[in-house]
Amino acid sequence: MSEIKYSWQDDTSRLDQKLQNNSISDCYPFHMPGHKRRTIDFSDLYSLDITEIEGFDNLHHPQGILKEAQQRAADLYGAEETFYLVNGSTAGILSAVSAALPRLGTLLLSRNSHRSVYHAAYLRGLETVYLLPAATEFGISGSVSPAHVAQALEDLPQIAAVFITSPTYDGVTSDLSAIAEIVHAYNLPLIVDEAHGAHFAFSEEFPKSALSCGADVVIHSLHKTLPSFTQTALLHVNSDRIDRDALKHYLSIYQTSSPSYLLMMSMDQCIRFMEEKGSSFMEEYILQLKLFYQQAKSLKHIQVFDKTSVSEDICFDQDISKILISVGNSEMTGQKLYHKLLNTYHLQMEMCAGHYTTALTSIMDTPEGFQRLSRALREIDERISVSAGNSRTASKVIYGSKRPGHSRLLTSNDIYQNPKPQMPIALAMEQPSERLPLKASTGHISQEFVYLYPPGIPLIAPGEILTGKIISIVDQCQKQGLLVEGLSDQNNQSIKVVKL
Repeated sequence: MSEIKYSWQDDTSRLDQKLQNNSISDCYPFHMPGHKRRTIDFSDLYSLDITEIEGFDNLHHPQGILKEAQQRAADLYGAEETFYLVNGSTAGILSAVSAALPRLGTLLLSRNSHRSVYHAAYLRGLETVYLLPAATEFGISGSVSPAHVAQALEDLPQIAAVFITSPTYDGVTSDLSAIAEIVHAYNLPLIVDEAHGAHFAFSEEFPKSALSCGADVVIHSLHKTLPSFTQTALLHVNSDRIDRDALKHYLSIYQTSSPSYLLMMSMDQCIRFMEEKGSSFMEEYILQLKLFYQQAKSLKHIQVFDKTSVSEDICFDQDISKILISVGNSEMTGQKLYHKLLNTYHLQMEMCAGHYTTALTSIMDTPEGFQRLSRALREIDERISVSAGNSRTASKVIYGSKRPGHSRLLTSNDIYQNPKPQMPIALAMEQPSERLPLKASTGHISQEFVYLYPPGIPLIAPGEILTGKIISIVDQCQKQGLLVEGLSDQNNQSIKVVKL
């Protein structure tokens, strides 16, 4: 083992030193950001950090170099207009939802959406109507059904906009072409959170991009899967169903008045890189991905998610850059696999859930990185302990089933339930409140969000009835080592509810 202290072992109080130690270690990043710590000709960053001085334009009123840079991004993605986001996709989602709906309006959204859209609903006092994704046997949430979108729009004429998250954190996409056609038949805007799909437009091996499917507004996080700094994102507009002036107004509210030129430079370099070198890098990247998936087929107990094993009505498509590695019914959990890969093989995964861990790959990953992951999985697979009949070669793995001698692992299908909203998010949060022990809050109306992070999708939102089932799920999540956030009680033992 190297003498370098790894980031999870390093007890230094200096953040700069901790980052330096991480950068020179042999720990390979199967996580964001998409640049994977491979530099693109940056000199000393302090010498480049400026404000809106003469000749450098203004992001909130672009007329020169920043206007040209945003147009370059629009041309690359095929959008009518593109806006730089220095406050991440969060700022784009807040702005798009605020511009698309009037205050107190009604938003139809996929339940497994990022917390930022729920925050938009809170800030604008919106009613929320939820679309539940399909459930997969692998245990992750599947696609949103176009038929469910059509039914909701027929039943609820007050809906003013539709918000779909595609791809999900697990890379699952929905049939956006069909959904866009349905939504546009009502002359409503379709907003797509494609934060995890900024790379889709650059290869037919990935799902179709939301822009090519007819979405009106699409939000991309460049930093998630492309070579750009953390916090960099784009908002694309592709129709007149969104008021551009209103959108610019909300962007000026939700984005900092002092946008970082380093972040904007990173976005410009990313766009230029994809224009000039994206094709050759993407070709090599796809070859490495295909080789990895082919090698993974020889694993006996560990299973890598294969989108071809799921029907399109359950999982319309899935992004192969998101490698979902499941432990199936073995004695190993997703958390144990995550830590084994980190501590023994120095491979840092993006996240872990009850029964799987995720390797987030990008165009900047190296053949060495893929080889190290393949080799590690082979070695772990040879040592994994399974009960008779529970290996994937012996029988079909049933995710979420109880493992011999262990508690049942929760899956996304278990965790994200059909909520019971009793009042809008904003109204609930403005009511008199009281704090109750979480286990004694059954039947009350929540005044807080409860998330699993990552990915930041609410298990509970304000205004929803706290059922015994959802409280049990929160408790099980904590017992299984999943990171529960959102409660003002940092110990996660109590919750604020609407006072009766």
